[in-house]
Amino acid sequence: MINVSAVSKIYLNKGREPLTVLKDINFDVGKQEFVCIIGASGCGKTTLLNILGGFEKPTTGQVLIEDKLVKKPSPRYMSIFQDYKLLPWRSVRKNIELGLEIRKPKLSNDEINKLVDTQIEAVGLTGFEDFRPTEISGGMKQRVAIARALALEPLVLFMDEPFGALDALTRDELRNKFRAFIKKSGQTVVMVTHNLNEAVFFADRIIVMKPNPGRVVSVVEVNLPVDRNVYTTEFLDVREEVFSCLS
Repeated sequence: MINVSAVSKIYLNKGREPLTVLKDINFDVGKQEFVCIIGASGCGKTTLLNILGGFEKPTTGQVLIEDKLVKKPSPRYMSIFQDYKLLPWRSVRKNIELGLEIRKPKLSNDEINKLVDTQIEAVGLTGFEDFRPTEISGGMKQRVAIARALALEPLVLFMDEPFGALDALTRDELRNKFRAFIKKSGQTVVMVTHNLNEAVFFADRIIVMKPNPGRVVSVVEVNLPVDRNVYTTEFLDVREEVFSCLS
């Protein structure tokens, strides 16, 4: 599904030494696999995600999705960013509809309403459909961004700290709903996170990175059942394995 081969990224800053952000990154992601990328700040996780999504080009190496070279963003693989990117003059519903209007213009109003209603319920925004971004919390804005991406039914989702702005209770509730939805809808997901519990909760595999330069130091297989409990011994064992790779 996704093949990342010898990807490096060097930034050339005028008057400074070249900065190597990523060096020789190699990994594969299987169809319908959920892969988390974890590592300390500054290890290039977001830069790597931008390269996967086609927003940046690698200095060397390549990214293939379905055996096709990634050169630019595509509606077949959607990215969810940390900064929401909502249109302030559109309501929650209209922000979620936006991608459908642009990328699926042949859908009827009934079809659009059905898709949007499904996502609004999935992310817990029922009752807030007519609110504008200035009238809702940061966590709710992030949920709108997630719903907007999922409404397009993309083949691949790239996610950068999608639950970081949520309070603890909302985060736990939305994580459970999101994982169940993804398993049902069958997207391939690559998610960047700083949260160990989150990585083990979601992932089939966890790619562990370290900085200076950003590089992959380990890939941890997560052989846990679909329904995961963060308090089980098995869960904590995987968490400890990932933590040891980060140390």
